[in-house]
Amino acid sequence: MSETSDLLAAIAGTGRDTVRGGYSRPVFGPAERELVEWCAGELDRRGLQPETDRNGIVWAWWNPNGAPLEGAVVTGSHLDSVPGGGAFDGPLGVASALRALDLLRERGVDPARPLGLAVFPEEEGSRFGVACLGSRLLTGAITPERALALKDPDGNTFADVARAAGFDPAGFGRDDEALARVGAFVELHVEQGRGLVDLDAPVAVASSIIGHGRWRFSVHGQGNHAGTTLLEDRRDPLLAASRIVVAAREVAAANPGTRATVGRLQPVPGGTNVIASRVDLWLDVRHPEDVVTAAVVAEISRRAAELAAGEGCTVEVREESFGGTVDFDPALAQRLTAALGGAPVLATGAGHDAGILASHVPTAMLFTRNPTGVSHSPEESCTDDDAELGSVALADVLADLLA
Repeated sequence: MSETSDLLAAIAGTGRDTVRGGYSRPVFGPAERELVEWCAGELDRRGLQPETDRNGIVWAWWNPNGAPLEGAVVTGSHLDSVPGGGAFDGPLGVASALRALDLLRERGVDPARPLGLAVFPEEEGSRFGVACLGSRLLTGAITPERALALKDPDGNTFADVARAAGFDPAGFGRDDEALARVGAFVELHVEQGRGLVDLDAPVAVASSIIGHGRWRFSVHGQGNHAGTTLLEDRRDPLLAASRIVVAAREVAAANPGTRATVGRLQPVPGGTNVIASRVDLWLDVRHPEDVVTAAVVAEISRRAAELAAGEGCTVEVREESFGGTVDFDPALAQRLTAALGGAPVLATGAGHDAGILASHVPTAMLFTRNPTGVSHSPEESCTDDDAELGSVALADVLADLLA
């Protein structure tokens, strides 16, 4: 095993999901908190002093020359996961950041400015429905009032869960002082597609993140008894919801380059012998052109209203989050590419904290090869050799930026 893989092996048992397979590490849950403690311990062992800010972001600084923190180079990722996710989405970036720091010290790098390591909470949005919640709060991309009112699947508000985890809800929100410390941000992440497999390359530099958003469709019908209600008397929102799922696929297929997904559907009350009174479904839509994304969502919403009415139901549509297409800082991307001797450049359809930070500070990303090309699944993968090559590449670009 490589040193990077050794770091990941230490957390391989944390948050295993025996039902779904893979890992389930929701933000502020026991598994995610255990990983945060693991990361803090690794930082302590390297002589760094981790601090958790008022938005739940963990920061630590390598600053041997005592330079001002403003304008530092920062790297890092996240430790939360989707339900039943893979082992590398997020933790690989954190482990690679730790390993890169070790490599910089081994090389005797004398940084002209500080190096920061950061871990962002709720990147996946799997618990509270809004992706990159920590970086959105940091930058002001979401108001604290809206964030604190978000609810998890069990009905717990973000405010209540955060308070139970030791945070003061009044402290959440834009943090200009923390932002000022970030002069450049470089995030390493396992690739969530087949780009590097097809290129037969271990590492790539990101060019952009395509625009994407999440919308919640609530289909309202009439709850009733499954055994006593004739078919012709039903107003079944689950039937309407199932047709909306198919319509989303049809609308996306009619607009090349669009990705539309319904990955979560929740009937209320959810009994086997009960006709649901309401069904909530969550739609994820992505396209490189934001105007196309808007048009696709509008058409799906129109079709949803028609399909719901056909079952005697109604539908409400609410945007939960949206981020337009992000083009990473071209000068920084070119510098990374040069530092890596001409590494390939790839766009991605996956969202990241780097994409939120990009409108505030120069931001770049590195991708490490995923031989299966599968992500958000237990089949996600990264070889020991590629994990180490990714850490070496991260160390190379950080050394260049710190010079």
